Amino acid sequence: MTAGEHRNGRDIICDAVSGASAGAIAATFVCPLDVIKTRLQVHGLPKVPPGQKGGVIVTSLQNIIRKDGLRGIYRGLSPTLAALLPNWAVYFAVYGHLKELLHSHADSNGHLSFGANMIAASGAGAATSIATNPLWVVKTRLQTQGMRVGVVPYTGILSALRRIIQEEGFRGWYSGLLPSLAGISHVAIQFPAYEKFKCYLAQRDNTTTNKLSPGKVAVASSMSKVLASLMTYPHEVIRSRLQEQGQVRNSGTHYKGVVDCVKKVFHKEGVAGFYRGCATNLLRTTPSAVITFTSYEMISRFLQGIIPPRENPSKTGT
Repeated sequence: MTAGEHRNGRDIICDAVSGASAGAIAATFVCPLDVIKTRLQVHGLPKVPPGQKGGVIVTSLQNIIRKDGLRGIYRGLSPTLAALLPNWAVYFAVYGHLKELLHSHADSNGHLSFGANMIAASGAGAATSIATNPLWVVKTRLQTQGMRVGVVPYTGILSALRRIIQEEGFRGWYSGLLPSLAGISHVAIQFPAYEKFKCYLAQRDNTTTNKLSPGKVAVASSMSKVLASLMTYPHEVIRSRLQEQGQVRNSGTHYKGVVDCVKKVFHKEGVAGFYRGCATNLLRTTPSAVITFTSYEMISRFLQGIIPPRENPSKTGT
């Protein structure tokens, strides 16, 4: 769909269903790496016993399985899936609406400028972060609670939501929101880059963006995701540490806020601390982006084909 076309209920439904389905598929595939990434961000590098072979990822995976079993590598999947449904429903609905409002910035082919795409992506990202932050807080804590001694574990999503609001108030639900909003810079880079890569590949193949092959969509999605991840990763580390600390009592390191967290991470770990878990994140985000965007495009095309468009009453004379 180009920027100048009018969106109707059919388009919004297709966007929401396609986005939620694609996100759920990707999350299920990459959940083990997501668990490892979150633990590296929050707790740093694992201790490798002398003589043990394997890198950080292998060691982390072995530690999780040894302590929590196979179930541990899928810890937090339920809240991830629960968050993804409203996450992508809100994101694609707002993103599509903002693109329509900004259609005056489209070129002769109906494609928005890079700046207009950044505005649309940023607005959609802000709405999504505010709407789904409590569920991402729960996801982070469920993934890391097995590493804390003396902490009564959450039994599930609803249990975690209730205990957080009782013990910490609404502030607990929205811990890490500020760095999450700062993370809008990620989608502000990723989505415009994705659109531009698609346009370039479509022009090179003398076709349109909605007719690109799955392989070309995969190329565009992977390139845009790697670019955005490298440029915005530090905010994820800060967000994860702020979200996780509310569950910890008498912790040696307590962060008063974003600025304090940045100072303490830099003082203790240097610049490398802001990229802790980045390699794992790249291994996770690249295939995740490929699965998400390719699935989204294919599911959306399928739904657009089977859901008949509603007739415009002004054209039928009714």
